[in-house]
Amino acid sequence: MDWTKQLGRYILVMVLQVLLFDQLQLLGVCHPYIYVLCLLMMPITLPHSVDMLIGAAVGLIMDIFCNSLGVHTAACIFIMFIRPYLLGAIVSDKDRLNEQISLHSIGMEALIKYVVILVLVHHLTVFSLAAWSWYHIGFVLLETLVSSLITILIIIGYNALRYR
Repeated sequence: MDWTKQLGRYILVMVLQVLLFDQLQLLGVCHPYIYVLCLLMMPITLPHSVDMLIGAAVGLIMDIFCNSLGVHTAACIFIMFIRPYLLGAIVSDKDRLNEQISLHSIGMEALIKYVVILVLVHHLTVFSLAAWSWYHIGFVLLETLVSSLITILIIIGYNALRYR
């Protein structure tokens, strides 16, 4: 994949996140974080340390715009850390993973598992760190489920439209 095209797509997703999706806080429990699309669809061929550095950079950009004191950085580094292990567990034929992760490269079932698990982990990390207390665990879980559902639908929909 052409890196300039991919970088342009990532910038567009980040701009959409900051200007549109960060403003859509529906009923106080829905915070769709579509910027994780940038991290989830990255090529698996990059070294693990580079993945984590990219995760840190993306998270830092989101923390700057959301004024969230490292919450997004921690969540992004965490999902980039577990991503190769999760892919190894979900995708049996790792030879197909030489390009960008997509519906075409790993199939619908594997893509759904991959996206659901990483989005849930990301959102649970973000909302847990933001709450910083077990006192609000019910609200954190509700926020995680609702926000994850919307984010997952957007990411799967994007992939379905892109590789239709």
